[in-house]
Amino acid sequence: MGAEGRRAVVEIENVFITLPDGCRLAARIWLPEDASERPVPAVLEYIPYRKRDATAPRDQTMHPKVAAHGYACVRVDIRGNGDSEGLMLDEYLPQELADGAEVIAWLAAQPWCSGSVGMIGISWGGFKALQIAALRPPALAAVITVCSTDDRYADDIHYRGGCLLADNLAWSATMMAYSSRPPDPLVVGDAWRALWLERLEHMPFLAANWLAHQHRDAFWRHGSVAEDLSAIEVPVLAVGGWADPYSNAVFRLVAGLEVPASGLVGPWGHKYPQLGVPGPAMDFTAEMVAWWDRWLARRLDGEVPPALRAYMLDGGDSRQEPDERPGFWVGEAAWPSPHIEPERLFLTRAGGLAPEPGAAGTRCLASPLTTGIAGGRG
Repeated sequence: MGAEGRRAVVEIENVFITLPDGCRLAARIWLPEDASERPVPAVLEYIPYRKRDATAPRDQTMHPKVAAHGYACVRVDIRGNGDSEGLMLDEYLPQELADGAEVIAWLAAQPWCSGSVGMIGISWGGFKALQIAALRPPALAAVITVCSTDDRYADDIHYRGGCLLADNLAWSATMMAYSSRPPDPLVVGDAWRALWLERLEHMPFLAANWLAHQHRDAFWRHGSVAEDLSAIEVPVLAVGGWADPYSNAVFRLVAGLEVPASGLVGPWGHKYPQLGVPGPAMDFTAEMVAWWDRWLARRLDGEVPPALRAYMLDGGDSRQEPDERPGFWVGEAAWPSPHIEPERLFLTRAGGLAPEPGAAGTRCLASPLTTGIAGGRG
C-alpha cells in the first residue's frame, strides 16, 4: 500500500457462489472495509481442505494480512469438500478446473472487486493455480504457486521414474478422510446430512484410479502444464523448498515459461514460507503483496524480483529450536544462469566424485530409506 497505509479489514464468514449447473461452492472472504467504495483486486485460494476447520488457523493468519494491503482474499472449498455442494471424484478433473474459472469470473464481477484476480495455493492449490492459468480465464492476471509441480506423472506423488510410490495409497487414504467429513450444519443448515450421505455413497477410492494409469497417458497429461507451458500467459511466482519433493518444478517453470516468472526456493519443506520448517522462515506476506502490487494492482514502480532466489544450505542441522538450517540467500537475474556451467564428475571406488574416471570397482549400499534428502520417498 506504500504511503496509503494499511486498510481495515472485514471478514465474511461464508458466501455461496452458485455455478452454472446450480452447485454452490462455499467461500470465506476477507476484504478492506471500504472496498465497495474503493474496489480492489481479488486473490483466490481454491482447495479441498475445509475452510471451516482444517485450514482455518492458517487462513486466519495469512489472508487478513494480505487483505489489509488492499486485496480481497477469498478461500473457496472445491466441489464435494467442506461446506461446498456436489461431488469430487478425483483430483484436478476438468469439472474442478471449470468451476475454478467460474469462481474467478464471479469474483471479477463483484462490486468490491476491481476486475483483476490472482490465484495462490500450496500443493493442491498450487497445482490448481497453474492449471487454471493454462485455461486463460480473462480476469486472471497473475498466480503464486507454492510446493507444486508442472508434471503430474513424472514429478508428483504417484510415480517416480516409472516406479509406483507408496504415497499413492497414503494420499488416497488421506483424501478419503478429508473428503468424507460432513459439511457444517451452521453453514449449510438442515441439508448437511443429505449432502454428507451423498458424499459417502460416491466417495472414490483414488488409489484405484491412479493404479489404473501406470504409464504417461492422457490421464496424467491432463493438468500437467509442462505439456504446453505457452498456454500460461500470466506472470508466475513459483515457490518451493529444498526439503519438499516439488522443488524441481521451480527451476523448470522459471526456465520454460514465456511470461514474467520468478522462482523462490528456501530451506523449508511442504509449507508456506512464513510457516517454513526447517527454517529460517521468511516474511512471505511481503513477497505476496509485492507480487500482487505489480501484477494485479499494476503498481509497477516496485523492485522487480530476480529470476531466481535460493537459500544455499551451508552446513548440517544447527540443532537449534525451532529447527533451522544454516545458510545464505543468493539471487540470479536470469535462469538458466550464465554464471553456472555443467561439470561432469565420475564415481570413484571409494564412493566419492572425481573429474576423471578411475579404476572399476563395486560398492554395496544398504539404506532404510529414512535418511538423506529423499528419506521416506519410496
